[in-house]
Amino acid sequence: QVQLVESGGGLVQAGDSLRLSCAASGRTTSRYRVAWFRQAPGKEREFVASIRWSGGAISYADSVKGRFTISRDNAKATVDLQMNSLQPEDTAVYYCAAGAIGFGYNYWGQGTQVTVSS
Repeated sequence: QVQLVESGGGLVQAGDSLRLSCAASGRTTSRYRVAWFRQAPGKEREFVASIRWSGGAISYADSVKGRFTISRDNAKATVDLQMNSLQPEDTAVYYCAAGAIGFGYNYWGQGTQVTVSS
């Protein structure tokens, strides 16, 4: 079992930055991937970024490339999402997810709200 807890959401203005953190505990290994997804009101959940638990093989959605950075903090055992140049369309509940490589994401956090005002 893997437990995921997100933090760092909030209300910001367009152009501001936020840093989300996903604390993972339990049976996490280098064979897991950790990802951030988001779901805006009335829309389907969409992929944002992912990284191997060991810290490599990073991937981003086209909509966030150049603005968001996913990273692994070994000391804190977290996967962080640095979000810069936030826009109103980034408003969503952001979820952290984890799963064994090649088997999808079957562990999810409770989500953290990010609201960007224009």
